[in-house]
Amino acid sequence: MKSYTTIGMDLGDRHHIAVVLDADGNEIEAARLVNTKVALKRFFQQHTGASVAIEAGTHSPWISRLLEALNCKVYVGNPRKLRLIWDCTDKSDLRDARMLAMIARLEPRLLWPIRHREMSAHNDLEVLKAREMLVQSRSKLINHVRSAIKGIGERLPKCSTASFANRVTDLIPEALQPALLPLLETIAQITEKIRALDKQVHTLALERYPQTRWLQQVQGVGPVTALAFVLTIEDPGRFAKSRMIGPYLGLTPRRDQSGQVDKQLPITKAGNSYLRKLLVNCAHYINGPFGADSDLKRHGLTIAARGGKNARKRAAVAVARKLAVLLHRLWVSEQNYVPLYRRVTVEKAA
Repeated sequence: MKSYTTIGMDLGDRHHIAVVLDADGNEIEAARLVNTKVALKRFFQQHTGASVAIEAGTHSPWISRLLEALNCKVYVGNPRKLRLIWDCTDKSDLRDARMLAMIARLEPRLLWPIRHREMSAHNDLEVLKAREMLVQSRSKLINHVRSAIKGIGERLPKCSTASFANRVTDLIPEALQPALLPLLETIAQITEKIRALDKQVHTLALERYPQTRWLQQVQGVGPVTALAFVLTIEDPGRFAKSRMIGPYLGLTPRRDQSGQVDKQLPITKAGNSYLRKLLVNCAHYINGPFGADSDLKRHGLTIAARGGKNARKRAAVAVARKLAVLLHRLWVSEQNYVPLYRRVTVEKAA
C-alpha cells in the first residue's frame, strides 16, 4: 500500500478494530485483529508506511513501538482530549476506529498525540511501580491489624511502618494471634522486599541515571522521586520552558472562563499520577517541621497562612508545582541548588 494510507485502530484487550482509509478518505477496509504481535505484524506489513492513529492505553506502548518498527507513522491520541469519540450516543469500536482514522487524516494535532517512553526507561520505571505496590499493600495490612486490635478495646503503640512487625508481634492478644500473626509475617517479608528495591533504585539512580544527583540537592527529594522524575520526563528538552512542567503533570488549576465568570477550580490532575503524588509528598515534607528553610518552604507557608478551607493542601500543591519547575531547571542547567536564592539575589543587588 502507498504511504498516504491512514488507519484508525480501536484497541481492546483481546481484539482490535482497524479501519483503513485511502488518500481520498474512502473506507477501503475494516478488520478485526487478534491482540498478538504475529497478527498485528501480518496486517500492518500490508500497509507499510501508513499513518496509524490509536488511543493511549494498556497496550498502546508496545503496539506503537511495534508499528514504528514496521515504518508506520504512529499517533497515540490523548483520551482526555478526544471528546468527539467518547462523548457519543452511538458509540462502538468500529465507530471509534473510523473517527480516529478521519482525525489522523485531516489534522493529527487534534489527537493531542503523546509520546511513550523508551523501553529501557519503561522497564526501570516498573521497579518504582513495583515498590509502590508493595508500600501500598503493607499500609493496608498494617491498617487492618490496628483496626482489628481497636475492635477489642486495645490499641497498638505508634511506630514506623518499617519496624511495625517487630514492635507489635508480642503485643497481639492471644485470641487474635491465629488471625493476625500470619499478617505480621507477611508485613515483615514485604518490608524486606521494599528494602531490596530501595537498594535497586539507589543503584539505578547512581549508575544509569547520574542526572538524578542534581535533583536530590533539594531537601526532601530522594532517589525514588528523582528517578521517577527523570524516567517520566525522559527528555527535558521536550519543554521549552520549565514552567510547562506544571500543566504537564496536572498541577495547575482547571479553567472555565466565560464573559465575566472565571471559576476557581481544582487542579487538572492530568499526566502521570504517580509522579504527581511523589511531588506532593515531597511538598508536605518541605512545608512540615523537618523541612529546611528555603524559598519553597516560605512560599508554601505564605499560602497556608492565608487560612481558609484546605489551606495546607493548597500550599502543598503550590509547592509541588514550584518543585517540579525547580527540578527541571536543575536538570537542564546542572547548577548547584541555592535554597534561599531570592535572598542571595537581593543581597547581591544591594
